[in-house]
Parts: sequence; C-alpha cells; structure tokens
Amino acid sequence: MATTLKPKPAVIEQLKDKAWARWTALGLLAFAMFCSYIFMDILSPIKDLLQSTRGWDSTAFGTMQGSETFLNVFIFFLIFAGIILDKMGVRFTAVLSGAVMLVGACINWYALTDAFIGSSLDVWFTNNLNYIPGFDELGISPFYKGMPASAKLSAVGFMIFGCGVEMAGITVSRGIVKWFKGREMAMAMGSEMALARLGVGTCMIFSPLVANFGGDISVSRSVAFGVVLLMVALIMFIVYFFMDRKLDAQTGEAEEKDDPFKISDLGKILSSLGFWVVALLCVLYYSAIFPFQKYAVNMLQCNLTLTPPADGSFWSSDMATYIQYVIMLIVAGGAFAFSFAKNKSVKIPSLVVAVIALVTYCIMGYMRQSAAAIFAVFPLLAVGITPILGNYVDHKGKAASMLVFGALLLIICHLTFAFILPMFKGNDMGGVIVAYVTILVLGASFSLVPASLWPSVPKLVDAKIIGSAYALIFWIQNIGLWLFPLLIGKVLDSTNSDIAAMVASGAMTPEKAAVNYNYTWPLVMLACLGVAALILGLYLKVVDRQKHLGLELPNIKPNADVEEAEVEAVEA
Repeated sequence: MATTLKPKPAVIEQLKDKAWARWTALGLLAFAMFCSYIFMDILSPIKDLLQSTRGWDSTAFGTMQGSETFLNVFIFFLIFAGIILDKMGVRFTAVLSGAVMLVGACINWYALTDAFIGSSLDVWFTNNLNYIPGFDELGISPFYKGMPASAKLSAVGFMIFGCGVEMAGITVSRGIVKWFKGREMAMAMGSEMALARLGVGTCMIFSPLVANFGGDISVSRSVAFGVVLLMVALIMFIVYFFMDRKLDAQTGEAEEKDDPFKISDLGKILSSLGFWVVALLCVLYYSAIFPFQKYAVNMLQCNLTLTPPADGSFWSSDMATYIQYVIMLIVAGGAFAFSFAKNKSVKIPSLVVAVIALVTYCIMGYMRQSAAAIFAVFPLLAVGITPILGNYVDHKGKAASMLVFGALLLIICHLTFAFILPMFKGNDMGGVIVAYVTILVLGASFSLVPASLWPSVPKLVDAKIIGSAYALIFWIQNIGLWLFPLLIGKVLDSTNSDIAAMVASGAMTPEKAAVNYNYTWPLVMLACLGVAALILGLYLKVVDRQKHLGLELPNIKPNADVEEAEVEAVEA
C-alpha cells in the first residue's frame, strides 16, 4: 500500500526573516549606541582644557569619569535594569534608557557652563558632599573633600547618564538576540559594536574642535554637542519601538513575559561556572580599554613630541578636521563593504579603498599634530575586522580561542605604550608611527570581545533570563569601569607629585603640567589586567571542554532555519 505524504504547512515569513528588516533594526540600535559612545567619552580628549579652565586635576577627572557606573554598581541599578528588561521587554526599556541618558547629559552640560560658576548650586556643591558616611569609610564615594563643584555636579549627571547607557547596552544585546538568534548573531553583535565604536573616533575628532570653535575655549560646548546627539539616539529608539512592535504582532508574542521574573532566576545564572568565567573576562577586558580611552589622548600628549601647525595654515583649520572625518567614514564604509560583500569584484576594491583611506587618515593626523586625531584611529581597524570575526564565529566557532588571542594583544599594546612609546620622545614621526600601530592593534584586540564573548551568553543561560544575565555581566563589568578610571587618576597624581608641587610653586603653568605626566605605572596596571584575562581565557577553554558549553562551536548550524521551520509547522 502506497504511503501518502502530507504536504508541509506553509511557513509564514516573519519580519525578522527578511534580511533588510533585521539589519534595519540593527542599524537603529547601533546608531543610538554610536551617539551614546560619543557622549561617554566627550570629555576625554579635552582633559587638559578641564584642568586649565575648570581646575580639575587627574584625581578629579578620574573620580568624575568613574562616577558613570556608581549607581549601576553600588545601588544595583543594572540588576534592576535587567529585571525591567525581562519584565517589560526590549522596546519599552530602549526608550526608557534613551530618556535617562538625555536627562543625565543635560545635568552634565549645565555643570560645565559659565552659568554654573558662582551660582547657588556652585556654592552648595562646594560646601556639601565632601563627606558621605559609609561610602567614605569604604573608599567608594563618588566625591571627596576639595573636589571642584563643577566636577561634583558633572559626576551626578554622569551617574544618571551611566544608568541609561548601561541599560541601553543590555537592551541592545537582548534586541540583537531577539532579531538574529539562529542567524548571523555574532556578526550582528560585532557590527553593532563596530559602528558604536566609531563614536569614539568621532568624539576624539570633534570634541576638541567644538571646544575650541572660533578660538573661544568652552568645554560646555562640546558637552552640548553630545546632548544633541543623545536626542537623536532617543529618536532612533522610538523608531525601533514601532518596528519591534510590528514583529511581535506577527509572532503573536507579548512584550511582557508570560512567565514572570523571579529572584530565584538569578541563582540559576550565578550557579553557572561558565557564566562567571565569561563575566570576569568581560570586566578585565573592558577595564583595560574603556578607562584607558578616557586618558589615552592625554597619554599621547605626554609621550609624543607634537608641534602645533602654524596659525592660519590648512592643517590648523577646521576644514582639515572635517576632511579627516570624511576620510574616516570612507575607511569605515570600505571596511564594511569588504566585510559584507559576497562578490570579489566588490570586496577587493572596497579593501583597497579602505587601506588607502586609512593611510591618508594617518598622514593627516600626523600633519595636524593632534593627539586626539591620532587616537581617533582606535576604532577603524576594529570596524573592518569585527564583522569578519563575528561571521567566523557564526560559521566556524572558536570564540574562547579568540578571547585568549585578544588578551595577548592587550598585554603587548599596554606594555608598548608604557615602555616603548616614551623612548621615541623627541622623534616626532617615529613616535606617531609607533602610536598608530599600537592603537590600531589595541582596537583590533578589543573587537574580539563583541564578536566572540557576547554571542556566547545565550549558550550559558535560558532564553527567559538572557536580559538578567546580560545585566549581571554588565554590573560586574561596571565595577571595573567605576574603579579603574579612579585608580588611574590616583596613580597618575601619586607618581607625578612633583608636577603638582611645581604648579603650586608657580614653576609650571597648569597648561604645561597637563601634558607632562608620566603614564608608565597606570599602563603597567592595565597590562596586568590583560595577564589576568589571558589566564582566565585559557581556563575558559578548559571549562568549555569539561562542561560542553559549546563556546568553540559555530552559532549557525547547518540547515538550522529549515529544521526550525519544520518543527514550528508540525507544532502548528
């Protein structure tokens, strides 16, 4: 008797099944994070101006920068953010995070305006928050006696901004999982971070330009530039809100979870050895990079022999800055085209254009003799290789191995900055070449994290509590992001006490003092974080083999989409 095969039910194509739709959703999230990354480091390239115009020494600068994560770490806001994300869903949390970032940024901006100087708020912050019971005894207070009032209020705004930006970070990660699970998830996460990190380069180029616009120095003007971009970020999240809602309407899923979040869920996450190793790796990587970014421009100013171009020349003009930024975008565009194009006739020319534009960018940075423009090259190599690495993890795996290699590069780069770069003091071209190569390699090492670490989290926890898992990792990461900017500032001041003494005696001006620090020991400290990350990365490979976590396996399984569609059709 012949067997009659039943026809398979038609599978309804969802919005996330369409490549243009899921990559558009990614673009909205990535551009919002691009804007937030600009504001995160908006003051980093003008640290010297903060010292000369607002009286912020390295301790004040480091304390203020570390305050970004204070509420996330010590008030456990990130844990609550993860619960909000799991309970309320991606789109609500995205819009909320955008609004919180904007509020904090506005406070940060006001603290640095001329209107704040001499105001009642200035007087209040000068006379208060000099001692906070409990926090001072533990050594974790975000303020200290003698801290400039503008730095205190700026820290308050940065704390609120930090709550929003870290909430946005876990929300974007969860959103990418929602749209790309079973597809190009590692490539999507890598691409999102690559675009977001272009914000670092954008900040390094435009923050000094805006602060010095028209020859009138104003640090608040740079912050205002960042505030406007955060308004754009909020708009991006709102547009994503409607797109995400349309997806849920197609899938029939509710934004709120049917199975409510329980505190016991955190126990499931914390009991995972793989989770803890990944979380500790994350805090070590990020603590060696993000705090460094906040001091990197000043570190280059102190170690390179830079002679500003003559006033009125092309290299000192704003036009040179704009052209250099356009070239940066060409590098990024060519790198992305090389990463995503399938046709060799497109890939090869894109790579050639990107390389030529990168070399041109570096030459312009040297001619402009700008430390900020030199460090702005940091994300450019990462932009090109992060999607490639993500694509490799998607199809070939080896995520844990990539983390080990990234740790090695991290160690080499920080030790190069600490010991080799100072040897080129007085050799302007040699120093700039060493700086460029090291910065590019450092950016490449950091690109291994989003391409390999973040896509590994869904392999460690249940889908229902991914938001909380990301929140816990971000919370642990934020401990390092709070501690190390502060530590770098303190180590910098303690190992350069002679500079403070000369400024106090009048033997050195604040402007000259700001670019004469010795950064050796802070950089050695960051290299030690890389050593710890290397050890943990090797241990992670052992845990992966023992626990069969699948971290070395590809994210995309052969015929995964077909099998998933058939299962859904049978269940229907």
